[in-house]
Amino acid sequence: MTPSIALVGNPNCGKTALFNLLTGARQKVANYAGVTVERKEGRMVLPDGRTASVVDLPGSYSLTPSTADEAVTHDVVMGLRAGEAQPDIIISVVDATNLRMNLRLVLQLRALGRPMVMALNMMDVARARGLRIDVQKLSQELGMPVIETVAINNNSWTQWLGHLLGKESSNGREALVAAAQQALTFATNATSVNAKNTTTTASTLAETAPTAMRELTALQTQVKHILAVAVPNASQVKRFNHRIDAVVMHPVWGLVLLAALLFLIFQAVFAWANVPMDAIKEAMAFVGEWVKAHMQEGLLRSLLVDGIIAGVGSVAVFLPQILILFFFILALEESGYLPRAAFLLDNLMGKVGLSGRAFIPLLSSFACAIPGIMATRTIPNWRDRLATIMIAPLMTCSARLPLYALLIGAFVPERHIGWVNQQGITLFALYVAGIVSAMAVAWTQKRIWTKSNYQPLMLELPPYRLPNLRNLALGLWQRVTIFLNRVGTIIFALMVVLWFLATFPSPPLGATGAAIQYSFAGMIGKALEVIFLPIGFNWQISIALVPGMAAREVAVGALGTVYALSASAEETASALSPLIAQSWSVATAYSLLAWYVFAPQCLSTLAVVRRETNSWRYPLLMAGYLFTLAYVASFITYRVTLWLTQG
Repeated sequence: MTPSIALVGNPNCGKTALFNLLTGARQKVANYAGVTVERKEGRMVLPDGRTASVVDLPGSYSLTPSTADEAVTHDVVMGLRAGEAQPDIIISVVDATNLRMNLRLVLQLRALGRPMVMALNMMDVARARGLRIDVQKLSQELGMPVIETVAINNNSWTQWLGHLLGKESSNGREALVAAAQQALTFATNATSVNAKNTTTTASTLAETAPTAMRELTALQTQVKHILAVAVPNASQVKRFNHRIDAVVMHPVWGLVLLAALLFLIFQAVFAWANVPMDAIKEAMAFVGEWVKAHMQEGLLRSLLVDGIIAGVGSVAVFLPQILILFFFILALEESGYLPRAAFLLDNLMGKVGLSGRAFIPLLSSFACAIPGIMATRTIPNWRDRLATIMIAPLMTCSARLPLYALLIGAFVPERHIGWVNQQGITLFALYVAGIVSAMAVAWTQKRIWTKSNYQPLMLELPPYRLPNLRNLALGLWQRVTIFLNRVGTIIFALMVVLWFLATFPSPPLGATGAAIQYSFAGMIGKALEVIFLPIGFNWQISIALVPGMAAREVAVGALGTVYALSASAEETASALSPLIAQSWSVATAYSLLAWYVFAPQCLSTLAVVRRETNSWRYPLLMAGYLFTLAYVASFITYRVTLWLTQG
């Protein structure tokens, strides 16, 4: 049988980075049976040639589970999950800069009597801060091998040069793999008596749950003793910069700083993206003209130019703005600022009826509601978790950004008030509108539906650090890949379908007007126009709303396709922004912006809500209340804007 190794550790200890270092590309990701917790498994080749299975277990602070993730870690380590054998050995991954917190879990794991190896991770950071860790004494105190590791090597050139010269990499991988092989050999030779003792110990731990506080005190005493022996200067090395925290986490100045950071980010989204966006527009226009010049007029040329190039190109042009937004989000996350923002907003969120733990899932929802909804698993109270799930779609996800950018670019003047860009102010206001509406819905839920008690946020603050350029580059590359995959699959397929609906049937002889008006898409748009006319939407917008349910950014591609097919001879698909500026009123544009602040989520998000709640009731309720909010907000915005512009 293939031996199995479990990686166990606190959140943010570098456990997943170490898993990637050990397994490379030999990985597969799935979900644990019966729950939505992600399961990562990989293969690692041992020095003796055997292949071992490595499982990256969810981050856990204790073997007494309080969340779904911690429950999975507990059950796998104890061998309680049906169909999954107990791991042969445990590699306990520890953050070397935070031994006081991490060693408590190590001691709980050691009490199980299982073969163990400790990976002392982030040793490069620990040395840089002046921590003197005596690894040999630490190993003696714990009674297990302790291996120094650096899962993420910031100096990739040094690592590459060492590999070129045939020297062992400084990341500690080889030493850890060798120690794992020795532990596996010990596990193989273990007697049945040892196995029986392990079961008894696990039962004892479960029975002492009512005395958790006394157990925690005893663990903390052991940790202090170990630190005194192995890390004598631990208390002298400051982990945090309290002067910076005094400003960043100040109840007034901290909020001002957070608002200023968000404001600057949205200014940069427009100010920095102009040049690459213009380059993409020109490239798409060139491709379209080249295809027209080298192909005879017909259905295939229409599909390529009016369907694929116009539709996909009108979405791809917003990639620079999405990358700028994610660059700032990733940089703030890498720097250690985001958890502090969570603490800063905890009290405010508690007043509207949200758990303090809701901040991280809601923050994730600015990228996409799907990972945000999945991140609610860390909220132990079901009612609090459900309240967070129901408002996560109101956070302004990146899929809205292409449509926001299109409408702002067409209808908001590129005017500067001092050094402030008016378009950036508008985008900032839309994000604020999403946050405020989410807080209002949460406040309403608290008093009508969920009615749960406020639970303060307990979160470990990481130290401040400079963002790792390699991690930023990898994070941005993942966003590019995800975006282009959507452009190349979902958006491409929907644009082809929409082109077909917008092209067939052909208009009757003697028909006047654009051919699309007589097509299937035109018929659908005219039917939907009856519903959306009171909020200012024409039949072209009504058509775009339908594929926009598959993915919100598809609405821009749909508009590009529809207007390309209904444009006159001198108009081209590359002129979508000025085209809608001429065709729509300001009231219609603002109404559509209001619609997408609240618009019902894409179908994949509703499917995730169904999976997370194990019921169709909640996704249907979510779609219903979001549609109602969107329609009411658009109606009010349209009527007020009409009154102001006509008055």
